[in-house]
Amino acid sequence: MITVKEAHERIAVSVKKLPVEEKPLNSAQGQVLAEDICAGFQLPRFDNAAMDGFAVQWEDIRDASQEHPAVLKVTEEIAAGAQPGLPVVAGSCAQIMTGAPMPKGADTVVIFEHTSGFGGSEVKVFKAPEFCANVRYAGEEVRPGEVLLKRGERLTPAELGVLAAFGRSVVPVYRRPRIGIITVGDELRSPGERLEGAAIYNSNGYSLGSCAIAAGAQISGQWQVPDDVAVIREALVEALSASDLLVTAGGISTGEYDYMQELLTGLGIEQEFWKVVQKPGKPFFFGKGDDGKMVFGLPGNPVSALVCFLEYCMPTLSAMQNSGYHGKIEAELVEPFPADKKRYRFLFGRIWQKKGRLFCKVSPKIESHMITSLVGANCLIEAPASLQPLSAGNAVTCNVLPWSSLDE
Repeated sequence: MITVKEAHERIAVSVKKLPVEEKPLNSAQGQVLAEDICAGFQLPRFDNAAMDGFAVQWEDIRDASQEHPAVLKVTEEIAAGAQPGLPVVAGSCAQIMTGAPMPKGADTVVIFEHTSGFGGSEVKVFKAPEFCANVRYAGEEVRPGEVLLKRGERLTPAELGVLAAFGRSVVPVYRRPRIGIITVGDELRSPGERLEGAAIYNSNGYSLGSCAIAAGAQISGQWQVPDDVAVIREALVEALSASDLLVTAGGISTGEYDYMQELLTGLGIEQEFWKVVQKPGKPFFFGKGDDGKMVFGLPGNPVSALVCFLEYCMPTLSAMQNSGYHGKIEAELVEPFPADKKRYRFLFGRIWQKKGRLFCKVSPKIESHMITSLVGANCLIEAPASLQPLSAGNAVTCNVLPWSSLDE
């Protein structure tokens, strides 16, 4: 049996980066950039109006007021996407829309609301803005050659929007990890099926699959199999051939029907470790094949399985895509933490921020079969073994769940 730290170290040295591919923007969300992306041009590309109104020379309107408005001749209308045709000279102005290029000679935009309005050959200006107000200047946001996005960043709608704004139609990314998920047990039924006798619904397949997608992975297949050696072996062979990383849930402990460890090693998966000094999730297997494929054998209890996936599989999936995993932060306990005397402890809970400080507390249901303890949780709280419970006020490590955010 090894420690949590040793488990992380052995997994980390086994990770191989995935190959790079060029993907269209509309199918790259969630993938990780394989190289820095630099600006091919400045942004904005040209001086343009930040508001609908009139492009003017500030000297013409500096003293404008409700009682003594400045009156200017409107020489043209400039829409977004159009080019100005005439310069603005003293006593004149141009009606201009947001995003439209500034005409030569103009240095300020007066917003529509501070004028007599659009449509006439003249306009009255009732209030002067600051000099150069409401103008976006060329290059004020981004200079040519500036790094926009760095290698290792995951593409969210924000990054994809930036790439599109600079005309990138395809982007170099690490291929999505292909993950296979096998859940084992005679008692398992799929949601929607009828429960009879001692049967239970298979929750692991759904929670682990959702985690994998949150990590940017592609599910190569999911198999729900009974405690039958031949059937399990067939699923393992199929899943290994289709996946970069395989996760199994159930059948990995020491029970009479726990065949997973023996079957995996029989298929050429070299065992790196089995059993970690942690609670929950002690019967946790990690191995790898000659081709570099990694296998994580998780316990069948839903909370144990999810703890192991979050603690070990999520960082692995990030590392395969050359992306850092930054989910862990420290917070202050507001209630005692029920530490284990011998094992590193993981419990779901909530973390929140108040007046610049982070606080956390454990969910009320803490046993490894209590899947409802996950509802409302936004973090996984952890602590080393301790003879006594950790008291309120202690600082502990919290792993923020990838689909959650901090409370205020």
